[in-house]
Amino acid sequence: MARRHFRLTEAEAAAIQAAELQSKNGPFRMRCQAVRLYGLGYAVTEIQTITGCSHTRLLEWCAAYRKDGLSALQDHRRGGNRSRLTAAQRTDLQQRLHTTTPRSVFGTDTATVDGQVWTVPDLRRAVQAWYGLTYASLTSYRTLFARCGFSYQRPTTVYKSRNARAVLDWEAQIEKN
Repeated sequence: MARRHFRLTEAEAAAIQAAELQSKNGPFRMRCQAVRLYGLGYAVTEIQTITGCSHTRLLEWCAAYRKDGLSALQDHRRGGNRSRLTAAQRTDLQQRLHTTTPRSVFGTDTATVDGQVWTVPDLRRAVQAWYGLTYASLTSYRTLFARCGFSYQRPTTVYKSRNARAVLDWEAQIEKN
């Protein structure tokens, strides 16, 4: 059985525990707890049971802590669909969305029949046309809506091929009978 070379002093363990208790970030707290327990000599299987981490991940966190301290235990991922629009472009987008309608931008080829309400497909087309950007996830477009001050709204369920005149004629025919 290999000897454990990673040990924490009482001061280091107390500092890690203080950071763990002060943080509201669950994954960071779990990493701190795992490193602290490992550094205090707890069995790896016990740490795995408590935190749910793998042995490999635990050793990676301990090595990162040894190298860079508590900051190494923070989440440093950037995410796949980070904001691609600059602050100026977001401001411009917000102004455009509030002052125009999909019908004024795309004509009759909009996601809704009347073209008066911005929808995710319309926003996708507008962002592509105005800024040359495309996001992989629809959630990114919903986030753009939220940042521009819009709330989520479902489009009406009216068929584009519906002929309003034919419907009126049909309703008039029913009233006569």
